[in-house]
Amino acid sequence: MNILGIITEYNPFHYGHLYHLNKARELTGSDRVICVMNGNFVQRGEAAVFDKWLRTRMALANGVDMV
Repeated sequence: MNILGIITEYNPFHYGHLYHLNKARELTGSDRVICVMNGNFVQRGEAAVFDKWLRTRMALANGVDMV
């Protein structure tokens, strides 16, 4: 089993993120994708557009296997 790990914010999740996920999965031949995502604040210190729970649901609905 080949697992792809991605560190991300998804603030918010958009089509560019979906393209990135699909292309990374294609290039690596990964069976699973695991994302590590920040909490309710982004790396720049500002509040995220959506809370971490909604951004997690968006990622899972678009092909991420675990957040």
